[in-house]
Amino acid sequence: MLTVSTVNVNGLRAAAKKGYLSWLAASAADVVCLQEVRAEPSELSAELHSPPGWHAVYAPSSLKGRAGVGIVSRAEPTSVRVGFGASEFESSGRYVEIELPGVVVASLYLPSGDVGTEKQDEKDRFMAAFLPYLVSLREKAAVSGREVLVCGDWNIAHQQADLKNWRTNQKEAGFLPYEREWMTSVFASGYNDVVRSLHPDVAGPYSWWSYRGKAFDNDSGWRIDYHVATDGLAGRATSAVVERAATYEERWSDHAPVTVVYSD
Repeated sequence: MLTVSTVNVNGLRAAAKKGYLSWLAASAADVVCLQEVRAEPSELSAELHSPPGWHAVYAPSSLKGRAGVGIVSRAEPTSVRVGFGASEFESSGRYVEIELPGVVVASLYLPSGDVGTEKQDEKDRFMAAFLPYLVSLREKAAVSGREVLVCGDWNIAHQQADLKNWRTNQKEAGFLPYEREWMTSVFASGYNDVVRSLHPDVAGPYSWWSYRGKAFDNDSGWRIDYHVATDGLAGRATSAVVERAATYEERWSDHAPVTVVYSD
């Protein structure tokens, strides 16, 4: 089996102070994809950079304290790639992938956007460049007999069931009609929304809750952290769980890990 978790850590050093390392030590995951690391690898302690029993790769952002993605895996990757060939985003700390036997696993932190600002324009440019790469990645992997799994914070709720307050968010970044259509295009290009496939008729399961107000207590969340997999791997998914903290005080990020088990 292959067990993979993905989580936006909201600052890896901050998460470590709140319980990330304890969670990792107890995890059954073989691979963990991290987003919003917000640190240079050299700024991480040895234990945090490469916890015992794990191999780690990181792609920091050139903007200090921003973005940053990483992957920790129990098996050593056979290769690593940072970025996806779009020059604007090569040093943005938003994409890293590793090759493991039979599978390419990537960690993605898609820009969040903000309607009417340059942040939304950046998100639009990212989406326009990233979809063709996803298609080529799937095609190249298929030639070599590999599956593809892109995990991470996609910053888009695809369907009404993917956020609690969808009616009041239809003009907000993350739930704009054209963003949702873009996600539909991703899933029409040979990829699958693994968690939704395993939980087809439920609200959520949400993976992010604002720290403002009572969002977490009321489960007023968004499902924006995805496992996006090619057909063969998606068909092997047997369980998908959002590891939501039992209480507000036990949270070590505003996101919760999303963990999927894939059978052999």
